[in-house]
Amino acid sequence: MVENHIAARGIRSALVLDAMQSVPREAFVPDHFRELTYRDAPLPIAEEQTISQPYIVALMTEALMLKGGEKVLEIGTGSGYAAAVLAQIAGEVYSVERIRELANTAAALLSELGYSNVHVQHSDGTRGWEDHAPYEAIVVTAGGPEVPDSLKSQLEIGGRLVIPVGSNRQLQQLVRVTRVSKLDYKSEFIADVRFVPLVGEQGWSASDEA
Repeated sequence: MVENHIAARGIRSALVLDAMQSVPREAFVPDHFRELTYRDAPLPIAEEQTISQPYIVALMTEALMLKGGEKVLEIGTGSGYAAAVLAQIAGEVYSVERIRELANTAAALLSELGYSNVHVQHSDGTRGWEDHAPYEAIVVTAGGPEVPDSLKSQLEIGGRLVIPVGSNRQLQQLVRVTRVSKLDYKSEFIADVRFVPLVGEQGWSASDEA
């Protein structure tokens, strides 16, 4: 998977490639989809959510420009797979999930697998996790209509925020927002993507999701 679907498609970071190689993706995939674990495709998980395709996880992780040991905020824990990949590189990963069942399941699985540097909270991810801010990197694994101000404010100066953004709930542009100063940010386009909606106070409403 790593050689054919990730490295072959342009992911160059040795830290990211090693992390993708190390995390047992099958542990995060529902039993009835296990035979599809290492295909480069998203797969359904509980609560009508998905585990992202491996290439997209690698692309977003590389876009964070991690060097190792950083404090990272993830919005949208889902299965916990992307948090596990981040945990191979970052010092501490704080992950927020709005669906309680997913938060509880992912937290238990990550603990069972030994990812003691991942901390999961059940709350509205669009508001971030202010208690542990500022973060050197933030990644959002759902698509919102715009970049939440609360997440931008929780970046440290020089920090990077990677998020899918678009006016369409089903199609987005993946962008990297870098905090240049206290009030200034710059934004870069990375790729066209398709994510589940980012639901919350500073995202789509629950009725928009339907």
